[in-house]
Amino acid sequence: MVASLGGPAVSAQDKCTLKVPNGLAFAEFRGFEDWPTVAVSQTGDLIEVILANPVMIEAYRAGAPDNGQLFPDGSKLAKIHWNAKKSAESPSPTIVPGALHDIDFMVRDSKRFPDSGGWGYAQFDSDPASGSFTPVGSGADCGYACHTIVKARDYVFTAYGKR
Repeated sequence: MVASLGGPAVSAQDKCTLKVPNGLAFAEFRGFEDWPTVAVSQTGDLIEVILANPVMIEAYRAGAPDNGQLFPDGSKLAKIHWNAKKSAESPSPTIVPGALHDIDFMVRDSKRFPDSGGWGYAQFDSDPASGSFTPVGSGADCGYACHTIVKARDYVFTAYGKR
């Protein structure tokens, strides 16, 4: 294990051993890399792809949350952030993902997280040089304060991109 300011850092191959103190474990989202894409966005200097597990994708396709329905328990989101960079290969100005910045997770479990709208949150910062991740914050409600502004959308910012 590699020491890091702010918590233990673990190499990429061991990331499933990480857990936010008093919060979610990386292992709860095992296989997220293969989940379907909800949408892609850019925030400042970060490019992000938002992925959802099949439970959440089914709810999105049924109209949640815009139809007033909540996402069901078991719904999970992963948001992967990369530093944006200009493509050296493209003949036109194209922004592409650079170094991995962090990965954020959300899980809907109304019994486990009754005080944060039924959602648990986690963020794991990436150290591209070492391939390690470090949990950020503590507790499963670390993202709740930010997400309260979209309470009417069941605390989820990202709409399902039309296909």
